[in-house]
Amino acid sequence: MWTVIFIAPDEENAESVKGLLNAEGIMVMLRPIGELESSPEKKPVEVLVPECEAEEAAEILVARSCR
Repeated sequence: MWTVIFIAPDEENAESVKGLLNAEGIMVMLRPIGELESSPEKKPVEVLVPECEAEEAAEILVARSCR
């Protein structure tokens, strides 16, 4: 099962988070939020990881934000 660990404000930020987590060996799936007709780069995007890696992924994001 996949778990949302972060909601990015746009696709660019979501891809950045995905890259960070992938570099740490964590699988990531991105899921846009909102209507399909809206501009894809301007809508929020959920960042999901496997449930068993959610805690580790969250710790990575917190550690990264504290730098």
